[in-house]
Amino acid sequence: MIRHLLLLQFKPNTDQDRIDAMFGQFVRLKARIDGIESIEYGTNQSPENLNKSYTHSVVVTFSDSSARDHYLVHPDHKALEAVLLDLLADLIVFDLEA
Repeated sequence: MIRHLLLLQFKPNTDQDRIDAMFGQFVRLKARIDGIESIEYGTNQSPENLNKSYTHSVVVTFSDSSARDHYLVHPDHKALEAVLLDLLADLIVFDLEA
């Protein structure tokens, strides 16, 4: 199992409706791309104040690394990537094997 973690820092004044639409697009990937077991997203909930301006995260769980690799080149992921990158000031992507 592979967990694909994204930490998101949106551009200042990014419209919440655009953020919500992007997350909706993210969630729909589960039905469109084989090998995605779950997609979770939300805002930072840590009281430690160590998030360094990253306000949201996404965790995509894949059945294995080949499912992750298939997702990375899938046209629906590429369409989401274009939308997401337009909204972001910064992004961290980290994959771990569970």
